[in-house]
Amino acid sequence: MSYDDHLDHALEETPDIQEGGERFKLPEPEVRQEGNVSVFENFQGTLDRLDREANHVMKFVQNELGTSASVDERGRLRLTGDFRQRRVADAIDAYADAYVRCPECGLPDTKIVTENGAELLQCQACGARSATGG
Repeated sequence: MSYDDHLDHALEETPDIQEGGERFKLPEPEVRQEGNVSVFENFQGTLDRLDREANHVMKFVQNELGTSASVDERGRLRLTGDFRQRRVADAIDAYADAYVRCPECGLPDTKIVTENGAELLQCQACGARSATGG
């Protein structure tokens, strides 16, 4: 295989990356009170945008807010206690900084990989690998 053939193959395998970090905008959390529980109504939509597992995000939010949480059958996050929208949004932003945005290029095109028992953030855009913020 010639150099040009290798280059063409590599370009075909590389994901399409759009310019600028502004394309990564998280939805504002829709939080409402239900007794002594705060319900994060659009948790599933936020997960879809983050492209991360529900349990991973839930555990981080629990630690950030100092509470217990569970995901209900409708995909909503139920947080024990009274938490306002801004506080939940701050926790989700902190998650994105620690586990989604690349610390090198700032793009959200990352995957969490485990290597020798350690979580690493692998950027699909610039190729950087770094320890996660957690």
